[in-house]
Formats: sequence, C-alpha cells, structure tokens
Amino acid sequence: MKLSDFDFDLPDDLIATRPARPRTSSRLLVATPDQITDAQVSDLTQWLRPGDRLVLNDTKVIPGRLFGTRTRAGQAPGEGVAKIEVTLLSPDGAGQWHAMAKPLRKLREGDVITFSDRLHAEYLGRDGEQALLAFNLEGDAFDAALRVAGKMPLPPYIAAKRAADALDDEDYQTVFARYSGAVAAPTASLHFDEALLARIKAKGVDLTHVTLHVGAGTFLPVKVDNVTDHKMHAEWGQVSAEAAAQITATKQAGGRVIPVGTTALRLIESAATGPGQIAPWEGETDIFITPGFQFRIADALMTNFHLPKSTLMMLVSALMGSDRMRQVYDHAIAERYRFFSYGDSSLLLPSEV
Repeated sequence: MKLSDFDFDLPDDLIATRPARPRTSSRLLVATPDQITDAQVSDLTQWLRPGDRLVLNDTKVIPGRLFGTRTRAGQAPGEGVAKIEVTLLSPDGAGQWHAMAKPLRKLREGDVITFSDRLHAEYLGRDGEQALLAFNLEGDAFDAALRVAGKMPLPPYIAAKRAADALDDEDYQTVFARYSGAVAAPTASLHFDEALLARIKAKGVDLTHVTLHVGAGTFLPVKVDNVTDHKMHAEWGQVSAEAAAQITATKQAGGRVIPVGTTALRLIESAATGPGQIAPWEGETDIFITPGFQFRIADALMTNFHLPKSTLMMLVSALMGSDRMRQVYDHAIAERYRFFSYGDSSLLLPSEV
C-alpha cells in the first residue's frame, strides 16, 4: 500500500472552522456497500435498531494550549525573556508533562515559563522533539489554573485560520466528557446532545462508555510512502469490566456494536481477544488499522470526514474498502459536506444485514 492510495483533492472552503448549531443539525452521510443517503445527525435513529450498542469515548479535552514568557536564572530583570507557546501532550506519571514547545531551541534546562500569576513550569530538558515540564501545581489546583490560563488546543487546520475563543470551550467538548486527559476531541461525538441520546435510548439502543485520551499525534502527517513503515503514536485508554461485559452481551445477542469515532473503534479493537470477544483492558495502544485488517468487535462506525493521506483515512478504507471510500468521499465533496473536526459526519455500514 502506498500513501498516494489514500490521497484526494479537498477544496479549502470545505474545511469547517465552526461547528453546526445545534449540534444535531450537522449533515450525516449514510453509506452501505451499494447506497449513499444524505441525511442529518438528528435522523440517526432511522439507521439504528433495538439491540444495537453505541460505544462512546468519554475523554475530556484539557485547555492545554498555553502562551507564556521564559525567564532564565541568573540573568538581570528583562534579560533572557522570550515568548513561548506550549501544547501539553501527556503527563508522565511523576508530576511532569510532555509537551510541544515553540520555539523549543530557545529553551535551556532550568528556564522558567510563566503562563499566569498562578501557573508556571520549569523546563527540564528534551525528550526527542518534545519538552519535559515540571509545573508548580498539581491535582485540582493545576486543573483550576489551567482552565484560566489555557486555550482549547484546536487542530492545526483550524488554528491556522483563527484563534481559539470562548465558544470553543463548549464546542470542542462532548456532552458526555468525563475524564480529563485528551488534547484533541473525539470529534464524531461532538454531534450528540442530550435530546438525541435520549431518543437513541428510547429506541432500545444501548450506550457504553470507554475512555481513550486522544493525543496530538492524531494530527501528525504520515511521512513514509510505504504505509506499512509508518509508526503510530500511542494513546492511553481503558475499557472497564462493565464496558467489556456490555459489549460482549450485545455481540452474543446478535446486536451491532457501533463505535462513535475512530478513537472508540481503535480502543475496542485493541481490547478484543477474538472474533466477537473483548476483555477489560487498560494501557497504551498504537494499533494501526489499514485495509486487510480483520475487525473483531466493530460492526459499523460513525465518524467525521478525514484528512487526505491520514491514518484515519486508512482506517475507514479498511472498514468499507478503499474503492467504496473513494466513492463516498467523491460524493461528500460534490455535495459540499463540511470536513474535519468541526465538520459533518458519516455512518459507515459495511454490511446491510
């Protein structure tokens, strides 16, 4: 497989920079092996059946984009000051954070970056292309200070067009977000509101929550021509014993398991132990799903429209087939669906049974 197999031309004006309002008014492209239907997310229950189970990622995005000033120990006031932009990536379990810092070359060990009156961090050094930071606060105090000083870490293709603002604090968070740790939203889930969730449950469709803390690596471009040479970023996730039991019960009863978003799909396939079998799981996953992958848990997928030549384009091609996904995306572009994180969504049904 070549990277060019997953490329397509996307008009720049189809990249959404704001979400639809209300959330459920986003368009929904429903694709089966031989049919494409144009609908809205509010129509989702038309394609769900009693006994189906939606799997939702309840990760919560942290306002992890920070702007600060660097000061250097031993220098006179006003010297050694520089503006630094930081995007938090993940905690290392020892009270320190891996982060992207720009410009990283201006940082030396021992430098202090001040983000607000309450929040600052010491630069401890590099880990590859990432900075390692030790903040002055932990726990609830850190979370509170971050909410004041931080901005939502919008994807690069939105951040290049506009700065994050107060609207993003709500828009870039799902209504069922629970556990903080993501630096990117599980964007297919942004289309749900409480009313739609209630209608889904009223139809006899069950809901299961899992957690995958989406990392900034989800936006990293694939830089190799031979797809099999690509190394996926790792992300922390958890499938609880309760979630595994619920999914198992649905599979045994003949219901469909439909993850909402590629993050939920990658997680449940990481926790799979066999066809139709899943166990409680916790840890980091770097599962890479490309055409030829044998899905063991997911029967369908709700997902937004993805970047050309991205690992997520490879994932949906694995589910539906590369030729079919080219047809789906050609239709979406012709019908002017809105793309990427704040864009419209699709329901991919590889089997009509």
